[in-house]
Amino acid sequence: MPPIKALSGLLLCWIPVVSRAIISDPTLPKQTARVVSPTDIAAWGMGLVIVLGVFFLCVWGMRKLSGINVSGAEKMRMIGGLSLGMREKVILLQVGQKQLVLGVTPGRIETLLVLEGEDCLKRDDSLLVPMQTGFAKKLAQALKSGHPDA
Repeated sequence: MPPIKALSGLLLCWIPVVSRAIISDPTLPKQTARVVSPTDIAAWGMGLVIVLGVFFLCVWGMRKLSGINVSGAEKMRMIGGLSLGMREKVILLQVGQKQLVLGVTPGRIETLLVLEGEDCLKRDDSLLVPMQTGFAKKLAQALKSGHPDA
């Protein structure tokens, strides 16, 4: 038997004996249960408020940072995709004037085809400009004219 196993076995047998001796020692003063006061509850509540505040501050910061566009990221747009199975996809990506057909698997992304100029599958420049809905159009008109009814 290895010495480490023998030593750990002795320690495991020794712990209950020592703990009984310490617990049953009559010279130790008996501890009474402490009454929870309103001050304790206020301190716990304040700690909880601080922890939740830090948590929500971190969540807010992450949402703000995720909205930041990296240089050139606004020129990249996913046009479409096709699922080939549970984990495989083919994606059509617009990057500037080029279109990339990408094969995506859990462990890899591979360029299948690069399309330029006349070879592009979709040449829709309206994808690069965000479409305005009815509300967005009315809001833009109202901001330009200064009247909410215009």
